[in-house]
Amino acid sequence: MPDVDRERAWLLTVDGAPQSYVDLDAPTHVEFEYARRVAHVLDTAAGPGFPLDVTHLGGGALTLPRYVAATRPGSRQDVVEADRGLLRLVAERLPLPADSGITVHGADARQWLDAAPDDSADLLVADVFGGSRVPAHLTTVAYARAADRVLRPDGQYAANLADGAPFAFLRSQLATFAEVFEELALIAEPAVLRGRRFGNAVLIASHAPIDIAALARRTACDAFPARVEHGEPLRRLIGDAKAVRDEDAVPSPEPPGGAFSIG
Repeated sequence: MPDVDRERAWLLTVDGAPQSYVDLDAPTHVEFEYARRVAHVLDTAAGPGFPLDVTHLGGGALTLPRYVAATRPGSRQDVVEADRGLLRLVAERLPLPADSGITVHGADARQWLDAAPDDSADLLVADVFGGSRVPAHLTTVAYARAADRVLRPDGQYAANLADGAPFAFLRSQLATFAEVFEELALIAEPAVLRGRRFGNAVLIASHAPIDIAALARRTACDAFPARVEHGEPLRRLIGDAKAVRDEDAVPSPEPPGGAFSIG
């Protein structure tokens, strides 16, 4: 549906829930809070304007790929989206510029990742939801190891997750990625971290140090302020949570009614 306040801006909804927002005239405009936080990860992963190889698992209306193409010209990006009908709709209504450097693949994210070349991405962004839940096969140690294999040694993984107190799913994901990566960080709104409401959290994993100070500055000054957790606070959050194996995997929790609805 069109945004009445911006001439060429569109909101994509799936099953009544907001999924993507794109302004064709302003690709650096990122509307959704969680997407802005992933954009902060993209901004701090390398020097300003430096082109990167980015793989996006989950495409939607290609908000973040468009953002990278605008802020880091010359970047090569692969977008993997299982919903081919959605890809056709986006290509028709929200076409990419011819020189965007973005290649779109209609495929299952885990299958595509398992077949992707080693050391082929600087950044791997996961924003995959089946309905309103992260699919089970994208929550496991085997999946984290596949992500690690595809990333370059200093690459970063960033995932959009959703959970609420007592954070059984989020804690299990932190434990899972801690088994594969040395460095972890989490970006979320303070109210979500305090367990006051169900909401999004961006998990970041890497072998190389994460620029926590730069992320903290950007997230604190954002129009939707958030907090960056790392180190001991994350270890306390993980607690006794166990890493997820393929045989034990379940999807992320169903959001409570109205959590992400636009009415």
